Amino acid sequence: MNGRSDSGFLQRFVALLRKEARQMLRDKSNLAVGLLLPVGLILLFGYGLSFDVKNAPIALVLEDSSPTARDVVAGLQGSRYLAPVRAPDMAAAERLMRAGKVNGIVRVPMDFSRQLVLGKARIQLLLDGVDSNTASRIEDYVGGAVAVWAQRQADRAGGAESAGGTVTVVPRMWFNEAGSSAWYLVPGLIVLVLTLIGAFLTSLLVAREWERGTLESLFVTPMRPLELLLAKLLPYLAVGGIDLAMCLLAARVLFEVPIRGSLWIIVFASLLYLMVSLLLGLFISGALRNQFKASQLALLASFLPATMLSGFVFDLRNVPFAVQAVSQLLPATHFMGLIKTLFLAGNNWPMILRECGILALYVLALVLATHRTLRKTLD
Repeated sequence: MNGRSDSGFLQRFVALLRKEARQMLRDKSNLAVGLLLPVGLILLFGYGLSFDVKNAPIALVLEDSSPTARDVVAGLQGSRYLAPVRAPDMAAAERLMRAGKVNGIVRVPMDFSRQLVLGKARIQLLLDGVDSNTASRIEDYVGGAVAVWAQRQADRAGGAESAGGTVTVVPRMWFNEAGSSAWYLVPGLIVLVLTLIGAFLTSLLVAREWERGTLESLFVTPMRPLELLLAKLLPYLAVGGIDLAMCLLAARVLFEVPIRGSLWIIVFASLLYLMVSLLLGLFISGALRNQFKASQLALLASFLPATMLSGFVFDLRNVPFAVQAVSQLLPATHFMGLIKTLFLAGNNWPMILRECGILALYVLALVLATHRTLRKTLD
């Protein structure tokens, strides 16, 4: 009896195993996620993403043009981690940093040589705290370059104590004077929240209608595709607006992140990006007409890239050019830099107009693409 039972179990198990294996092989989307996604993540994290800072642009302001002052900053110009650019004065250097063109300013004051003789020379280092990780790395690199110069001066003096060892780098953080990681992370989290609730939730809407057969019923009515699109978009836009209000309230009250730019511009840009996310989810839903596949693709096309390739964690200037090019195609990349600047640095009108214009183009393109997926056809 036992032998017959064991034989029956084995036959049923083998039959079920064959059925599941064939079903898995037929489902190309699941197979691609299972096999290709891990490979993509390994290659992306291994080669494309890095916490290292390379060729970080910094402005050099040499108010003291003596050979000694030039010798101190020579180490910065030979570093592969820093990319110094000369600025004629502090006003010009500050304009570069406010525009996001440099990550820091190294200022050698006009009395540097005299103070060096007295044993109390100082170099001022201003850092852009919008990206606190990059700022801390630049501080380490500049301090290390000055320390190497000081050691070289000591070696020239035969190991005796010299004025070269008395140079102090005085750092000062702009836009994030508290040095808080929350100031850097919380604005980026708003991008991730709007991406998730936008693309993921709406990715189910049209696909659900197709699966239930209710969309065919709508096709016999005078309903137009644009009307259906707006009807599905606006309720979730309202939900996203409530989520945005909660995020802004939490950022200001719970995490005490300053809002130095215009609140109205932050809200406008955020709603514009939310529309991009919602429309992306609707487009995926209408194109695939399957809830499971649409939710998978929405996650892969929106949330994961927004987390890894938007500049949320990694400075995009330190990744390979191919990854940089791909990141510039993502709406999240443009919104990430904009909202961090609005929160911590204030209104940067060239950036506001450029990034909002790009987001508006995405809205227009996705409206047209989604409109095509909602045409009255059963093909």
